[in-house]
Amino acid sequence: MQRLSIDLGERSYDILIGRGLRKRAGELLKATFDPSRVVVITHPSINSLYGEEVTENFVAQGWETDIIEVPEGESSKNLSQAEKLYDHLLELNCDRKSVLVALGGGVIGDLVGFVAATYQRGIPFIQMPTTLLSQVDSSVGGKTAVNHPKGKNMIGAFYQPRLVVVDLETLRTLPSNEYRAGLAEIVKYGVISDASLFEFLETHCKEILSLDHECLSHIIETSCAIKAAVVEKDERESHYRMILNFGHTLGHAIESLTGYSSFIHGEAVAMGMVRAAKLSHSMGKCSEEVPMRLEALLKKLGLPVEMPKLESSAVIESLYHDKKTMDHKIKFILVKEIGSIEIVDHMPEAEILKVL
Repeated sequence: MQRLSIDLGERSYDILIGRGLRKRAGELLKATFDPSRVVVITHPSINSLYGEEVTENFVAQGWETDIIEVPEGESSKNLSQAEKLYDHLLELNCDRKSVLVALGGGVIGDLVGFVAATYQRGIPFIQMPTTLLSQVDSSVGGKTAVNHPKGKNMIGAFYQPRLVVVDLETLRTLPSNEYRAGLAEIVKYGVISDASLFEFLETHCKEILSLDHECLSHIIETSCAIKAAVVEKDERESHYRMILNFGHTLGHAIESLTGYSSFIHGEAVAMGMVRAAKLSHSMGKCSEEVPMRLEALLKKLGLPVEMPKLESSAVIESLYHDKKTMDHKIKFILVKEIGSIEIVDHMPEAEILKVL
């Protein structure tokens, strides 16, 4: 088991990475916190795979344990679903020493984190991410949110988990498109911070796509370490943490304008990264080799690189609803070279339109 730590003072916590950790969740939590009750929140599909194994270990620690199912899909990440969870927690008489367990992917992690942040002004929660994307990205860093019809993650809070438990074995049951979507976020880390990670991905595509354990461990640990370092430097995204949004500005617009139903998050990010790299080149920020290498790698990993046909005016309007936009100025993350990026505080619409 590998242990990474995020140093945020009294909000510090560990990320545990290894095989079979879902079966040890209770004992791992007990080393950190002794709850009055445990409530596991998950999707039906995840519950059928791992719910019993996870809850058994919590019960073995002597804790009252319940499990609540949330419907599958991004469409469940909304205020209505959060309200239903509040109702469940009140029925169970959950107090401020109760702990919520987010067992699932990014939708579950974001939703459960948001509920934990707001129920009784904040109760503890732990992340048990079961998708590659959530293991390397959304479970780490304390961003919690639900969606609004006008934009993704528009209602939320920064609220750190007490613990993140990454069980590599859960990737074995992950649908292939979900697995590839997670790889998009790992590619992102290479682009923004680590050229050697990017090169590793380029030269180990076959092993990565076949879920080679050593390769997986390496790229997941490296990604989590990069994310942890960024969060330590800028927990609440005042500026530097925005580098993690490379590809997400257009990616979120694609998701929103297609009703969160045509592409999963990592696929949208892949398309957004390619356009961001092409925009970087068109503005003279990077060589043509950068978007070419990025597009080639994403294709090798089985990810989409061409944006769907969307009205350019609708895309621009969506960008103004992006959380990074301030004073009606679109912020954009551009790449200078693999491993190095630049935050542009005011991106002219005309430049964006060139690559749409």
